[in-house]
Amino acid sequence: MLFYLASRGRAAGLAPCRIHSHRTSSAAQFTLPAFSNSMKLSHLTVFSLLSLYITANLPACDLCGCYLPAQEFVHERPFAIYAGMSEQFTHFGTLQFNDHEIANPSGQYLDSSITQFLIGSSFFDNRLALQANVPLIYRSYKRPEGFEIDRGNESGLGDISLLANLVVFRKDALFHESSQGLSKDGKTTAVPLRGEPDFSATINLIAGIKLPTGDSSRLKEEFSEVEVEGAPESGIHGHDLTLGTGSYDAIFGAQTFVRYKAVFFEADTQFTLRGDGRHSYHFANDLSWSGGPGVYLIHRKRKSLGLQCVLSGESKDTDRFQGRVAEDTGLTSLYIGPRITAQLGGLSADVSVELPVIMNTTKLQTVPDYRIRAGFSFHF
Repeated sequence: MLFYLASRGRAAGLAPCRIHSHRTSSAAQFTLPAFSNSMKLSHLTVFSLLSLYITANLPACDLCGCYLPAQEFVHERPFAIYAGMSEQFTHFGTLQFNDHEIANPSGQYLDSSITQFLIGSSFFDNRLALQANVPLIYRSYKRPEGFEIDRGNESGLGDISLLANLVVFRKDALFHESSQGLSKDGKTTAVPLRGEPDFSATINLIAGIKLPTGDSSRLKEEFSEVEVEGAPESGIHGHDLTLGTGSYDAIFGAQTFVRYKAVFFEADTQFTLRGDGRHSYHFANDLSWSGGPGVYLIHRKRKSLGLQCVLSGESKDTDRFQGRVAEDTGLTSLYIGPRITAQLGGLSADVSVELPVIMNTTKLQTVPDYRIRAGFSFHF
């Protein structure tokens, strides 16, 4: 399996801008109209049974999400090795202040691409899996710096995760049996062959650790942010661009999957317990969940094609910087979207599109307009 992983309203008018250092920028001048408040819908996550994502979110969650490969294979061997790759692209292009969309006169945005490579092994009839996820991150952005525009990008290795996935319950029932006619002697009836079950259910527990291998130097920007009266405020800061949290984090989660004939339901939850970070910055703990019904258009032995409707959400408190609350980091979100999964032999793949339905944020943040995920894995 792959791990793949609000505050007060603002009065209309110009807000002071916080200027960040540690940038490459290109200057541009613009005139600022007054910000206006409007409602903002937000987005959620898509999950299914073959490849399960246990993430939740905006840039902070980009740092902890892990991709999981397909586990619903026929258990023919007690030991197997698998490898895979996944891609998550998120476009942040909407400014939001305390749950309300506001004007974005400078056109600020953040495009985040996270490519994960993974390798793992499963043991004991696929009841236990150990896996390593290695993310490569690329982020490009445009944001205001005082009365100028700062454009740039950040790329490199993210935080590596080591995960364990234990199947604590697995049940197959209502097997199909096919008659084989007479035995070789032509006198007795042969033992019928056992076919695929109509019902299957699993419960998995997940635990792991995220290592601070990603560069967290972008967090140093928090030390040098200053306000410029009358300039537009940026919704993109160092904690949004950093490649790593700078902390050792614990990951705990659970997954459940139930199928009856062609109909299935999958749900999962994940809690990320953050350790102490570098540069006096401490990311908040994060709780995420996902689930939804689906249907198999094709479901045969080691061959399937499924379509799922997924709801997912995340709840994250505000981060802390130098012991004080970072007010622009709290989040409660809900997403909805379709997901397609496929399996052919040892190869499994999935693709999903996620759209925001609810996005409750604290202070000024740049929030997602959409997110696209795709991945594949191969069991050798």
